[in-house]
Amino acid sequence: MLSNIFGATTQNFLDVERIKEGTIILKDHSLRGVMLVSSLNFALKAYDEQQATIFQFQNFLNSLDFSCQILIQSRKLNMIGYIDFLKQLEENQTNELLQAQTRDYRQFIEKMIEGSSIMTKTFFVIVPFYLSESEGTTAAGGALFKFKTVPNLTEELFQMAKGQLYQRMEFLSLGLRRCGIYATSLKTEDIAELLWRLYHPAEAQVGYNPEIPPEFLR
Repeated sequence: MLSNIFGATTQNFLDVERIKEGTIILKDHSLRGVMLVSSLNFALKAYDEQQATIFQFQNFLNSLDFSCQILIQSRKLNMIGYIDFLKQLEENQTNELLQAQTRDYRQFIEKMIEGSSIMTKTFFVIVPFYLSESEGTTAAGGALFKFKTVPNLTEELFQMAKGQLYQRMEFLSLGLRRCGIYATSLKTEDIAELLWRLYHPAEAQVGYNPEIPPEFLR
């Protein structure tokens, strides 16, 4: 149950029905794929490189025959895991000088993050697919048809729609790569954690992660 991750109250306001095989299934039976996208330091490029990147990205956008959404997530960088790692490293040091240096470095990092907010940005592309866009075959005769209404999402329909969704994501990945940007598809547990962090920013900030039910790790 998604309510195990988000809570029953939050679940009432979410359009998400479930997460399956690296794909978000919404309550209207449409699918969403999520791609994590690398950043590009555009300002450090020479003028000619900037113009070439803009031109390539323009060509990429013009080549799309489906919609997609760009999500930019800005949040404070969670340094708790790194601080814990330094504490463990300090405790395990057998050399007194190295132990003192590790302690000084840890204290420096702790003071630095106390006085300022270290922000990080993460970029995602959300790719949709609707069953009304899909073509399938009848059980008898194999004739092509298009769904005029949204049917029940059977396993067969899900696999067919997921295949077409993944084709879109591969097309996006290749197009972005020509612009010097790399993308990778998020798996089920990654999507669940992303959604949880969006709706629980305070807990995510202090390093808390949800326990994801096993049925989502498929």
